[in-house]
Amino acid sequence: MVDLLIVGGGIMGLWAAVMADRAGLKTVLVERDRVGAGASGGVLGALMPYMPDRWDAKKQFQFDALVSIEQEIADLEAQTGMSAGYRRSGRLMPLPKSHLRTIALRHEQDALVNWNQADRRFFWHVQDSAPAAGWPQSDAMAGGLVFDTLAARVDPRRFLSLLTAALRQSRHVRIEEGQALAALDPVAGQATFADGRSLAFGVCILAAGVETFRHLDALEQAPVSVSSGGAVKGQAAVLKADIDPAFPVIFMDGLYVVPHDNGLVAVGSTSENSFTDPTSNDSLLEDLLARVRTMVPLLENAPVVERWVGLRPKAIGRDPMAGRHPDHDKLYTLTGGFKISFGLAHRLAASVIGEIAGRRDETLPDSFRCTSHFSLLRTK
Repeated sequence: MVDLLIVGGGIMGLWAAVMADRAGLKTVLVERDRVGAGASGGVLGALMPYMPDRWDAKKQFQFDALVSIEQEIADLEAQTGMSAGYRRSGRLMPLPKSHLRTIALRHEQDALVNWNQADRRFFWHVQDSAPAAGWPQSDAMAGGLVFDTLAARVDPRRFLSLLTAALRQSRHVRIEEGQALAALDPVAGQATFADGRSLAFGVCILAAGVETFRHLDALEQAPVSVSSGGAVKGQAAVLKADIDPAFPVIFMDGLYVVPHDNGLVAVGSTSENSFTDPTSNDSLLEDLLARVRTMVPLLENAPVVERWVGLRPKAIGRDPMAGRHPDHDKLYTLTGGFKISFGLAHRLAASVIGEIAGRRDETLPDSFRCTSHFSLLRTK
C-alpha cells in the first residue's frame, strides 16, 4: 500500500514525484519503459511564453511558471551537483512582413504591463537587426524582429536526469522502470501490472503522456474518447555547429531553433495530427531541415548528429489536463500541455499534489482542470 501511485516517468510524472516527496507522501512512480522514453525525452527544450497581449488567467499561470522554474532548477542543481542545461537566453521572432512590426510594437507595450513579477521585469523588444550575422538571415526580417527576454531553454534529457537523481535521494519516493500498467481500478484503489503484480494505492496520478488517454478511455462506461485525437507526431533533429550557446532561441512559423551547450543546436518540430508510422523519420523532417538551413545561414553546413521522433499528448485543444477525475476521487490526471509542458510541469504538479491534500489552486485556469476537459467532451 502506498499513498500515491504515479504512472509515467516523463516530465509531468517526475515533477509530481518531486512535489509528493516535499509533501511527505509515500510514493511509487512506475514507468513502462525507462524514464524519459516518451515525448519528454526529446531534444528541443524550448520554454516559450504566450504572447503578452489579451492577458488572462492562462497567460498569468504560464508566466509565473516560467519565472519560478529558474529557482526550482537552481535548487535541484545545488542538491544533486548536476546541470539541467538551463539558460534564460531569450527568443528571436523574425517579422517577415512589414505590417507585422506595427502589431509587434503594440505587444511591446503589452509586455511592459503584463510581464512583471515582484522586482523582475521582462521585455519584448522590436529591433532591426539580429544579435549575430546569420542568426537568422536578414531576408526573413522585412519588419525587423522581436527579441523577448522571458523565454528560456533547457536540455530535456539532462533535466530528466536531474529530476531522477533528486528523487533517488528521496526517502519517500521509489522509481520502478519497466513496469507497464495493465489495469487500473480507481474505486478499489488497485493497479495491476503486465507482470501480474498488484499494488494498492490511496490515490493515483496518470502522467503517462499519450498512454494516459488510453487508460482513461478504459474507465468510461459509455464509448466516449477523452483523447480527442490523443497523439501528435513530432520530428526534430540535433545539429553540430560552432555557435555561441548564449544565442537566443529562434521561433518562426512553428519552427524552433534552440542552441544548447557543447556546440549542439536542436531544431523542430513537426506537428503531425495524421501519420501512418509513429516511430520513423521521413521527408517532413528533411523539409524542416532544409527550411532551417535557409533561414539560419550559420547552420547551412551543420551536420545532423541525431534525428528524433515521438508522440506528444494532446487532449481537447492544447491545454494541459490536470486534477481530479470527475467520477473517481482517487484518480488524478497530469498530462497534455501541448508544446508547453516543460515550462509548466512543476506548477501543474504542485497544483495536483495540493488538490490531493485538499487545497484548491485558485490560480490554475479552469480550462486546465480535468473536470473541464470531461465536461467539454461529454457535452459534444
